[in-house]
Amino acid sequence: MAPTDPRSTTPSDIRSAADALRGIATVTKLERSERLSDQTGTDVLLKREDQQKCRSFKVRGAFARMSLLTAEERERGVVCASAGNHAQGVAYSCAHLEVPGTIYLPSNTPLQKRRRIATIGGDWVEQVIVEGTFDAANALAQEAAAQTGRVYVHPYDDPMTIAGQGTIGVELVEQMPSDTAAVLVPVGGGGLIAGIATWLRAVRPEVAVIGVEPAGAASMHAALAAGEPMTLAKVDAFVDGTAVGRTGDVPFEAARRFVDRVLVVPEGAVCTEMLELYQSDGVIAEPAGALASTAARVCLSDPSDRKAIVGRSDGAIVCVVSGGNNDLTRYAEVMERSLRHEGLRHYFLVTFPQQPGMLRMFLEDVLGSGDDIVHFEYTKKNNRELGPALVGIDLADPADITGLRRRMEASPLHVEELPLDSEITRLVI
Repeated sequence: MAPTDPRSTTPSDIRSAADALRGIATVTKLERSERLSDQTGTDVLLKREDQQKCRSFKVRGAFARMSLLTAEERERGVVCASAGNHAQGVAYSCAHLEVPGTIYLPSNTPLQKRRRIATIGGDWVEQVIVEGTFDAANALAQEAAAQTGRVYVHPYDDPMTIAGQGTIGVELVEQMPSDTAAVLVPVGGGGLIAGIATWLRAVRPEVAVIGVEPAGAASMHAALAAGEPMTLAKVDAFVDGTAVGRTGDVPFEAARRFVDRVLVVPEGAVCTEMLELYQSDGVIAEPAGALASTAARVCLSDPSDRKAIVGRSDGAIVCVVSGGNNDLTRYAEVMERSLRHEGLRHYFLVTFPQQPGMLRMFLEDVLGSGDDIVHFEYTKKNNRELGPALVGIDLADPADITGLRRRMEASPLHVEELPLDSEITRLVI
């Protein structure tokens, strides 16, 4: 069934997608987070799309779109671009529907996702790795589709892909409490929030729909501020599932009409939330999957802030955990970013006079009782009187930095504290 308007997704399209996905997509759970509920003073519920097939909501949109292919289109095959999760959804759909597919992935796509794509798609799928961001891969995929006549399966800027993602809204209406105040949704290209918002506005219009983006890739926030989609000058690829430099045209129109607001959260806070989800809630979330609950913890914990953002201080908050395809090798970086964001880890260039006892003095007189050296890099290359060292220090409490700085200033050492965006500390991270 084709959408009524080729430039928009309707509730009827979403209902059709729900029918197509019956027996394909998993009806994922809506679970209460004790941790977040305690922190906010209201019920916070997690929509567990990390437990979806392929561990991401993306299979919904990919299958909904590909289920509409004609026999001739299935014979020619499909092309797509993805940072990983849409690729897995397309790979699953290719194998299930027996449609050949070529998937273009940006080079920053985690290895775990590449292997999963190969496992899921089998002989029906080939991968092409593209240097650069999603946008570079997307451009090459669209060019390949145009040259070969294959159908391009867009990850978010297609009405029926959006309809598939909107089936989460169908489930939420049946699952969420009657007093639900808001649904928080991660935003990359915008397909997920466009689908959910379209359904909720039609069925539960009193529930606020709020998008959440990382500070380094806030393309929807920028588009809504500008009144039209615009291309970001720079994209931080850390939250790889939402590292999109320009929001989709179709999702933008839906967001402009149906989304109440878009919040922007720092990547460091996302890392802290990823660790909290794992340690307290038993949820393995990828960075994009932790965006919504990050906003609940950072932006909605205070009732007055919640009222200003949501429109009311009471009522349940639903957070969509959009995916759980996180490469375990990234957890060292996640921990590093979290500690720095929380003010618990700091880096310094410490210049030691090359004379006996200076290092002992630093350890005994400068470091506090709760301070711990986690990085120390020093090489004596000549006979100069001074030698710099890169020192990383973990604090027991963020407030301890005041005393540490005071003791450093009073010491005979020359100390330079490195800012968060220092090129030197990026080498460490």
